[in-house]
Formats: sequence, structure tokens, C-alpha cells
Amino acid sequence: MSGVEVITFGCRLNTYESEVMRAEAEKAGLNNAILVNTCAVTGEAVRQARQAIRRARRDNPHARIIVTGCAAQTEKETFAGMAEVDAVLGNEEKLKSASYRSLPDFGVSAEEKLRVNDIMSVRATAPQMVKHIDGHVRAFIQVQNGCDHRCTFCIIPYGRGNSRSVPMGAVVDQARRLVEGGYSEIVLTGVDATSYGADLPGTPTLGLLAKTLLKQVPDIRRLRLSSIDGIEADSHLFDLVADEARFMPHLHLSLQHGDDMILKRMKRRHSSADARAFTDKVRRLRPDISLGADMIAGFPTETEAMFENAMRLAEDCGIAHLHVFPYSPRPGTPAARMPQIDRALVKDRAARLRAAGAALYTRHLEDMVGSKQTLLVENNGLAHTENFTLVDAAGLKPRALVPVTITGHNGKHLTMQVKQMAAA
Repeated sequence: MSGVEVITFGCRLNTYESEVMRAEAEKAGLNNAILVNTCAVTGEAVRQARQAIRRARRDNPHARIIVTGCAAQTEKETFAGMAEVDAVLGNEEKLKSASYRSLPDFGVSAEEKLRVNDIMSVRATAPQMVKHIDGHVRAFIQVQNGCDHRCTFCIIPYGRGNSRSVPMGAVVDQARRLVEGGYSEIVLTGVDATSYGADLPGTPTLGLLAKTLLKQVPDIRRLRLSSIDGIEADSHLFDLVADEARFMPHLHLSLQHGDDMILKRMKRRHSSADARAFTDKVRRLRPDISLGADMIAGFPTETEAMFENAMRLAEDCGIAHLHVFPYSPRPGTPAARMPQIDRALVKDRAARLRAAGAALYTRHLEDMVGSKQTLLVENNGLAHTENFTLVDAAGLKPRALVPVTITGHNGKHLTMQVKQMAAA
């Protein structure tokens, strides 16, 4: 092979950072190299990364393989000990061209492979400019990194460090650059995006940042947020939900559970009542909004009654896009030391929660039949509505914004008819 190939796991922030990595590695003159940007959210994510590294080595025996990302930050010795790996970079180092210029030669020891600093010592997130997001029709912008909270199940703060925000002006500049590059839709991403601005002068909020973007970059056609924490939502964010047509009617919430005792043991900052109040409010403000959420099944000490509370919350909040994670103990987290549930029961509860989510999704599809939507067409024959529901869009041009009428669904995707434009 020649050039730089990037293999990306995990979140939208990783997707964005992979473009920065590619640009910095090419600037450094790296060639014949594979960069693996890992995720540490679950043990399965780490296993998949290791599997991909072995496969990459088999397929490219002479390429240089550099591993980075959250799993490399939290489990650096694991990856440095792999014979297939030539270097391990931390989450801070992966974004700097100097890191790629100073890579060790082949055949070095595991210790010499490591370029991983103490992520907790990082106090700022430098603005990163990219011209495009490879393979995506919507563009992501990193507005925040790290997390100041310590949920008992989560390893990510140890991979990302403490919360730090990108200055508002730099976000505006990056949005303008991406819109000029042809992107109609911008997605603001972060590890804990709703904590945005707490470390900046004047303590701006995520909602204020979004308002400012839409005002200063009027050519943004559609603006979205990645996962948010509803308990941190600010008044500006609610204003956008209520009054701004370019702010897309879809929010993905970090709910995690629906039982108050489990939420306390998770060290979450919201209660089940808070979640219901938030979802009720945004629906009053914008009836066409759709909601997604992350939820964990089989958390330590979870009883059947506690699990049923989680099922009930998903139903009560009308979570159309439910992402279910079977609990996976992460070494070094407090939850890993709590009384664990039998793995078969964890899997069973995850399957039941997914089934409940599938029923909610089907109901959501049925509710959308007959509605008027504007689609953003993807590269794979599908498209997303404003509220992020998938539509079968075979034959439509990728990256186009297309007005349609929703005619039905096939259980997975909506079907549509292109709206005929009136003659001039």
C-alpha cells in the first residue's frame, strides 16, 4: 500500500479526529502506514480493535501500523505488546504532526513504541481544521473534549482527560470552512458536549454556541448535536428547539438507565423524573422531534424490578432510537468492583430492552407516514429526515437535500415519494 489509511472505531468525535490524524500524518511525510483510532467504551470495542490490527498486518505485511485513540490511552501496554503494532500514540499526540515525524523504527521494544502522555495534564483543546470528513455527507466539528464527571461504569475520562472547550470563534471558522466545502449539515460533537464553555471566558453554553453558529454562518442549512446530557441543557438550547427551523428536531440523550437507585450507583446527575421532564418539555416545544438514547442493561446490582423501570422509562420518554449496551465491566472503574450479574442474564436483559426499542422504533415509523420531510441523501442509497429517521432513497443524488412525502415503511426504513416542485 501507499499513503495513509485510517481505521476508525467509536464515536463521531473519533471520526472527526481521524481526519485530523490523516492530515497531520501526511504533513509529516508518513507513507505506507495504517492508523488505528480505537474506542474504549466497552471490552468488545477493544477486542474488535485488536482483531482489526491483526487483520491489517496480515493484509499489509510491510505497512507501519500505529495505534491510537481511547483504548490506546487507557491500555497502552496491551497494544504496545502486540507484535503487529509499530507505535502507540495517545489521544493528545495523535493530533500533532510532530508525533508522526518522530516515530521509532521497526523492531523496537514495547517501551520504545509508546508515545502516550498523562491525558489528565492536558488543559486545553486546540482548534483542529479539516476540509472534509471522508465518506460522510454531513460534517462533524469538535467543540469539546474530555469529561469532568466520573460515572462509575465509564473509562472514557481516563482516555480523554478533563473537560475542555474549543473557543467559539474557532468553531465558527471551522463551520464556515466546511460549508464552503459543500456541506449542508453540521454536527457538533464532544465527549460531554453540554458541558461546553465552562472553562472559557464568559462561560458560554452549548446552546449559545449553536445560536452563534447559525447567526454567523447563515449558509448552514441543518445543524445537529451529537449525544447530550439533558440535565445540562441551557435556555438557549430550548430556544433553538422551539424556534429555529435549521436546528434539526432530533436529540440523542445519555440516559443510561431508568431506575433511580441504579442511576445513583452509576453516579449519574439526573433522576428518572428529570429525564421524563426533559423529554416532555422538548416535545411541547417541538412536537415533531425524535429522541434517541443510550441505555445500559445488566448494571451491577440491577434487579428485575429495576430493569423494568428502565424499560418503562424508554416507553414513557418515547425513545425512537434506542442504543442498548449490555453492561461490560471496565477494569479500573468503581462499577467493576460492585456485585456483578450473571452474564447470561445481562445478555437476556439487553435483548429484551432492544426488543422494546424496536417496538418503539416501529411506532415512530408509523407515526411519520404521510408527513412532509426534507432528506439529506447519504452515499449508500439511504437518507435521513430532519428528525434523523432513515429513508430508502435509492436513485437520489448523494449530499442532495430533497423534499419528499413519506408513503410508508418496511420495518427498517421509511419509503417516500419525491415532492414535485410547482412550475415557475
